[in-house]
Amino acid sequence: MQGPGENAGAVDIGAGLACVFKIESHNHPSAIEPYQGAATGVGGILRDIFTMGARPLALLDSLRFGPLDEPRQRHLFEGVVAGIGGYGNCVGVPTVGGEVYFDASYRQNCVVNAMCVGVVEHAKLTRARAAGAGNLVLLVGADTGRDGIHGASFASVVLDEASESRRPAVQVGNPFLEKCLMEACLELAGQPGVVAMQDLGAAGLTGSAAELAHRGGCGIEIDVARVSRRETGMSAYEVMLSESQERMLLVVTRERLAAVRETFARWDLHSDSVGVIFDEPRLIVRDGGDIVADLPVETAVSGAPVRQPVGALREQPQDASPPPPPSPWPAGETLLRLLAAPNIGSRRGIFRSYDHQVGGATVVLPGGDAAVVRVPGTSLALAVSTDGNARYSALDARRGAAIAVCEAARNVSATGAVPVGITNCLNFANPERAEVYDALRASIEGIAEACRAFDIPVVSGNVSLYNDAPSGGIDPTVVIGMVGVIDDVERHCTAAFSVDDDLVALLGPIGTELGGSEYLRLVQGAGDGEPPHVDLQLEARVQAFVREAIAAGLLRSAHDCAEGGFAVAIAESCLLGGRGAWVGIEELERESADPAGEAGILFGESQSRFIVSFPREALVQLHDLSSRRQVPFAGIGSVGGERLVVTGAIDVPLSELREAYEGALDAPA
Repeated sequence: MQGPGENAGAVDIGAGLACVFKIESHNHPSAIEPYQGAATGVGGILRDIFTMGARPLALLDSLRFGPLDEPRQRHLFEGVVAGIGGYGNCVGVPTVGGEVYFDASYRQNCVVNAMCVGVVEHAKLTRARAAGAGNLVLLVGADTGRDGIHGASFASVVLDEASESRRPAVQVGNPFLEKCLMEACLELAGQPGVVAMQDLGAAGLTGSAAELAHRGGCGIEIDVARVSRRETGMSAYEVMLSESQERMLLVVTRERLAAVRETFARWDLHSDSVGVIFDEPRLIVRDGGDIVADLPVETAVSGAPVRQPVGALREQPQDASPPPPPSPWPAGETLLRLLAAPNIGSRRGIFRSYDHQVGGATVVLPGGDAAVVRVPGTSLALAVSTDGNARYSALDARRGAAIAVCEAARNVSATGAVPVGITNCLNFANPERAEVYDALRASIEGIAEACRAFDIPVVSGNVSLYNDAPSGGIDPTVVIGMVGVIDDVERHCTAAFSVDDDLVALLGPIGTELGGSEYLRLVQGAGDGEPPHVDLQLEARVQAFVREAIAAGLLRSAHDCAEGGFAVAIAESCLLGGRGAWVGIEELERESADPAGEAGILFGESQSRFIVSFPREALVQLHDLSSRRQVPFAGIGSVGGERLVVTGAIDVPLSELREAYEGALDAPA
């Protein structure tokens, strides 16, 4: 219903409703001031959703930091988590999911991406397109101050020793004011006379006013003398570039101005009539009687010169990764060490600091593959997830981006939801360097290729560039936000083993690929080699199998194999359900002639795979479905007991698995 170019994208989800969603970055501000940087990132993405007339239902995040055992990285990590929780909890929107990774490439530039998902009736979907000569421009919300000036340009500089002096460019948030602003805007959405709504984000009034006019093909005049301020002596330049938070621009008809202002007043919100719409597509800024800026809207919005750096020739990956080094520990201890690693272990310490159930719509809580949120007043539910793997992208940018789409879709499909659209955040280093530009281009190609295979649109997104420092830039970090729809919320599935004596199966290829894996990071200190291959057609068939089996009531659990591979996925399903499992891999070993051997089977990160559990009486139907869908299906064991046993390799009590998993973020592994 709405693609890129508006504040957020929108897709039809049935019942006369649209899902509105987007993801954005707040990386540089969070590196300088982690609490406010993350908090105002949440505030900004919330405004992108409710400015479309949609009520926010859920927040998610995607975070990257340097090694957790370094004091500065621990400070950034804890500050960002606190900022996300502090803002989201106060505004009353649950933070239901996300991801966090730690790697040396983020030592100087953390990555803080925030996603919001909302729902709106079709008739109330609101655009930020100014129209109607003579209509008035209303600035609503917080008074304007000097915080955040040059915030937009700050996002496009390389961080160095002098970056701390840019702290004033970091905005300061007020979630309680945002709550009032949200409720007032939602009340006005779809009302006659409310022509457009636009939040004030990057470049403040300058960006928002120009975008409103450009989308509508008209002109806009702003008088900064009418803008309420919380600081004295501000110049017109400062007023126009201020990025003070919790502010919105509305275009309203003259006849409705008083009624709209009265609505805001009931929510204790100040509003100023600061401008007017006219036909000629120009951006005019006045300071009382003086014109201080006058330029074509086209110049302000899309007049920046297009730069096309010459891309470096991409090196093709080797045909095969060299044989992996053997683990210095037995397989059981290797599994425990992987579960205790910060990149795999439990995120409970994070999501417990977020109110992930406020509003009462959260059906599947954080900790599994995707969160599930009920759509109020219907039987529908949304499954939402954020995913990305920069280790794969650093080795092969195109393949890594495609895998990010696949993993996000797998996580959504594991709940029984049909993927309906994605948003993306492309976090890269300095694109003026040929290899970075080339990786950016390749990543876009990978996203497009995967989305065509799944027949899903990219409806919104964000790019964060110049995540760089004199010591080097971040790895290409493609973050995918995925939304799926479940027609009947009662038919959703989780990743937890839930019933003793259920059978366990591996769905998809056996897979033994260790390139770029957490296993290699553990045993040799780096995830090198060739990243996993991905067969997009097989991926689509595997996911369709999972969704059909869940809809038919054949599966009790479904969990995708991702970081840590087969063994970690089974361990996580055991821990989520509080039940052990017995698994035999002899048949898998016989069918696989890979030199990676047992380590590859247990810890390889090959794609297109799920661990599923199901009642014994469903076995025949699942075999029939696998044959019809042309999907590999191998029975490997059963649920039950207090231990995870993988014959000939692993025999560990659940208590030890849980101790390792739950302590991963408390002390560095």
